Formats: sequence, structure tokens, C-alpha cells
Amino acid sequence: MKGAAFFLALRRLRAPIIYMATVFFAGIAGLVLIPGVDPKGEPWHFTMLQALYFMAYTATTIGFGEIPHPFTDTQRLWVTAAIFASVLGWAYLVASLLALGRDAAFRTAVVGGRFRFKVHNVSEPFYLICGFGETGRLVGQALDVMGKRFVMIDIDPLKVEELDLMELRQDPPAMAADARLPETLLAAGLRKRHCEGVLALTNDDRANLAVAMSVRLLHPEIPVVARAMSRETAANMASFGTDHIINPFAEFGEYLALAIASPGSYRLLSWLTGLPGTTLEPETAPPRGHWVVCGYGRFGREVVAAFRAHGLDVTIIDPQPFDVAELKIVQGRGTEAAPLRAAGIERSVGIVAGTEDDISNLSIAVTARELNPRLFTIVRQNAQANRALFEAFGADITMVSSEVIANECVALIRTPLLERFLAVVRRQPDAWADDVIARMQERLGNATPDLWSVTLSPAGAPAIAHGGLALGELLRDSQDRDQRIAAFPLYLARGANPIVLPPEDTVLQPGDQLLFAGTPDARRGQWPILRNVNVRDYVLTGVQPGGWLWEKLAGR
Repeated sequence: MKGAAFFLALRRLRAPIIYMATVFFAGIAGLVLIPGVDPKGEPWHFTMLQALYFMAYTATTIGFGEIPHPFTDTQRLWVTAAIFASVLGWAYLVASLLALGRDAAFRTAVVGGRFRFKVHNVSEPFYLICGFGETGRLVGQALDVMGKRFVMIDIDPLKVEELDLMELRQDPPAMAADARLPETLLAAGLRKRHCEGVLALTNDDRANLAVAMSVRLLHPEIPVVARAMSRETAANMASFGTDHIINPFAEFGEYLALAIASPGSYRLLSWLTGLPGTTLEPETAPPRGHWVVCGYGRFGREVVAAFRAHGLDVTIIDPQPFDVAELKIVQGRGTEAAPLRAAGIERSVGIVAGTEDDISNLSIAVTARELNPRLFTIVRQNAQANRALFEAFGADITMVSSEVIANECVALIRTPLLERFLAVVRRQPDAWADDVIARMQERLGNATPDLWSVTLSPAGAPAIAHGGLALGELLRDSQDRDQRIAAFPLYLARGANPIVLPPEDTVLQPGDQLLFAGTPDARRGQWPILRNVNVRDYVLTGVQPGGWLWEKLAGR
């Protein structure tokens, strides 16, 4: 509600304000009514203006003197009473102001008003992040690196305060509030035309479900990405059309299955969806053979399903007794040698430590590696704060649910075309993925590439919207056409006939959508070709238009 802090302050300060007003006007009335004596001995009375002026500098403790004539004793007694009454009034008002500063409702109203003001002044496209835990923080940092604005809400005030400690290029609007409430989402700019999407990333599935449902009802035109830790919640979200649902355990299970079937495809997918600042990881292929999985919760079930889908032999270790068809179950925690030996750790090719406790997972992995140093280790990391411990251990694959979700969110935000290309990657053989990685490495290096899309339209690329030029022309340097920018075309969407890894001699047509991977410098270098006809003509013909303006543009 607009002006909530102001009206709340008036309500809390009503009594001292009324008291001060009463003292002020009573003092004026007394001065007007009590007669004085002028130097000639004639009686005189204050005018209203004179009384107002005298009380203004007296009641505010400024002090000036007796005007327009020296006072009588009666007038001085009245002024003395007014002075003491005004001093008491100021003390009352100051005490009320201090109490108001400690009032939780007033502070909330002030913070809410400041938050609404900052959101109202956001004049660029932004994303609304609901939940700023480990996942939200990673997504926020990635958006900041990508130069995209975001607005953040979280129910925990401490997480909002931690935002000030992060080294960000922007000052994002943030507020501690319940994202499940529609009024909170509206205050965060859900219906603003600059809002490009909502990310429901809280640690509570029901809260994420409420956010997704609110977005669908209040602003169905924008996409919503929601985190769901259980398949039941994911199914509920899907029932009312949530655009993207991310279950980190199911995602990791799919990645693991891909790593088993096609290590190169898994490596390429991980590289393209990596967070900014990461690099290409060496190929890691889980071996075939007998595996031991410790912990048969939500994560363990997805891992076991991935292994069984590829015909791998699995033994489960879990403290709770249960039966799984065609699987051997050993009751225990896996932190001791006995249950590991009972599960056949000496003859196993790998172990998965997938409990909800990081210390237990490290203990399982260390004990198993002592019993079988050749084991392939997959370890689940639950908290980012324990990263140093897991890095010191050096597992073959470390599953961090917050990173899995953040990677998926960033991939969806970068460009919708990436999702189509990744679907192609999942279907390709290992040799194809290895070839793509080698070609991209040669041109781009090992750093996780920047991804962007180009649409041949008057709005997206006005200088080339008519098409007719070869794709390779967009890979020339806009300042030196004989040089090439560090960019690699991944996908061309053209109606029902998309082209994967389009050749550079492909002739572009109006409406084509292109997905590029490259360096940030390459993205910036391509921009003038898309929007400036002079730069486009120089790239196509090699003829540089003369003139001062062209020289300035070329220099920039």
C-alpha cells in the first residue's frame, strides 16, 4: 500500500502531535488575551501574527526576547508555563519517535516502501527471484555477470542482508517477504512490462508451487521456472502449465545416464550449461560393473533408476529396511566397513554416497576408497559451505543440487534456443559430441562460452533482417573483416527444418533464429553488424564509408 509508512507514523505519533499542537495554540490564545503595558503606560494586546511569531521561536527553544514591548509579570508567568509545557512536549515527541524507530510494523512499512520505489524505477528487463538460498545466490551472481537485472524476495531477513555483502555490479531491489502471497509478487514487479520471468527457487516445494500458480493466474504471459524436489510436486506444477520444472535429483539422474551412455555428450552438455567463470571439465565416464549406492532417498532412487536403465548391477545400503525388486539391500549407513563389505565393495567399480548429510557422505566415500582404491566415486554435496571439504576429497563426480538447478536456470535464461540444441546433444553419439567439443575448443578455448541468439527481424537485427547473406559473414570482425571473432554457430531454427551446427556458407533467410557460442568480446563485436548498415556493408564488401562519423563508429 502506497504511503503506508507515512500513515503508520502519523498514527503512532498522534498523541504527542496533538499535545504539541494544544500547547502551541493555547500559548497563542493566552498571549492574545492577556494584556500588556507599553512604554507610555497604555494597555496593549498581541495580534495573532505577533503571538504566532513569539510562540514559534519560544516553543522551538530558539529564544529571541520580549516583543514588541517588555512583558508584564502575568505575561511572563504564562510564557513560563508555555515553555515548560513545550519542553515536556518535545521530550514526549522524541521518545515517541525513538519508539517508532523500534516498531517492527513501521520498519517493515519503510522497507516495503523503499523496495516498491526501487522496483518502480527499474527501467530494464529483469527477472524476479523468489528464494535467495544457495541456488538463488548462484543464479543471481550468474545474472549479474551476464549483465541482466534481477529483483529478489526471500522470507528470511538474514539472506536479504547477505545480499549487501555480495560483490555485484548492480544494486538489486530486495525485500524479506513471503513469496507465497500474491501481494508480495505484485510489489516485486510481477505485472511490470519489464519483468521477463519468475524463478521460484525457495527450499519449500509448497512455496514454489504457490509462486508458480500465482504467476500463471496474475501474469500468464511470462515464463516461470520452478524448483521441485519431489516428482509429486513437479506433476502438480505441470498440471497448470508451469513452463519449466527443475527436479535436481531427476536432472542428475538423466545426466548420469547420459554420462554412462555417451560421456562426450554429457561433457558437452555440462560445458554449455556451466555457470559463468567455469571451464570445460575432463571427460568422466562412470564405468560399467557393480555399483554400491548408499542412501535410497529421493536422490538415491534417481541414481538407481539411471543405473538399472543401462543394465548395471546395483546394491543399496540404507539404514531403513525395505524391499526393491531384483536389488540387493544391505541395512546400515555405509560409514563403517562392515555394511560396505556386505554390499561387495571390494568387487565394485563405483560407489554413490547420496545421503542428506555431507559429513556422512564424505565418511562413506573415504571408507569405501580405503577398502577399494580403484573405486569411481560419486558424492552428493548438500551445502555450498562444505565445498572446500569435497574439493579436498576429489570425487570423480560431485553432485550439488543448487548448482544443478542454477545451471539449468541460467541455460534457460540465456536463450530458449539452447534448450532445443541440448535436446539434440542428448540424442547424438559420443563421437559427434567429441568432434563438436574439439572444434569449439579450437576457436573458443576452455572457458564456459557465452551464449546468445540472433533473430533476423527488424527488431532483432535490422541491418540484416532481409537475409541473403552467408552465415560466415556474421563471424567476421566488424573492425577488420579479414579477422574472425571467437564465435561458433550451434543451431539455426528455420520453421520445421532446423539446422544443427549450420555451415558457414548457409544463406540466411528472414525470420531465421541463430544460436551462437563465443566469448563476450565476440558477442559485442557482432552487434554492429546486426544493427548498422554501414558496418554490414563493410563486412560484406570491404569498402569503408568515409566521413568523421564512420571513423568514430569504427574506432568504437
